[in-house]
Amino acid sequence: MEFAALVAWVLSAIPGLYLLVVWLAHGGLKQQATKVTRFPVALVLSHPLLGLAGLVVWVFYLATGHQVYAWTAFGVLVLVALLGFLMLTRWLVGRGGRHARGAEQAFPMVAVAVHGLVAVTTFILVFLTALIVSRS
Repeated sequence: MEFAALVAWVLSAIPGLYLLVVWLAHGGLKQQATKVTRFPVALVLSHPLLGLAGLVVWVFYLATGHQVYAWTAFGVLVLVALLGFLMLTRWLVGRGGRHARGAEQAFPMVAVAVHGLVAVTTFILVFLTALIVSRS
């Protein structure tokens, strides 16, 4: 299950990176100066950076087997999930609205759905693995 979590984490990152590239390509950073976005740059960048940090901690867990790394990775993943949920709700509220002008409006629904579903799978696998390791 540990390696399934690793694979899921990496598979979640792929559409996530695609969404970041779409956001950047549609002027996400430029819109920060004009306040034409629901996605502040701190929110957009902290989500993948924390996700990467959690993945690194998960790799430490896989290399050492120490449960503290598994729980730390899960804790970071909780923060990542909260930020992701915040972006999802902001995206859903503004999607296709008359006043929707932010770069995030260019996100393909399929990419958002795949990223979210694989991320939820990752969350569950990491949590279950941390639980199992704690009971051993």
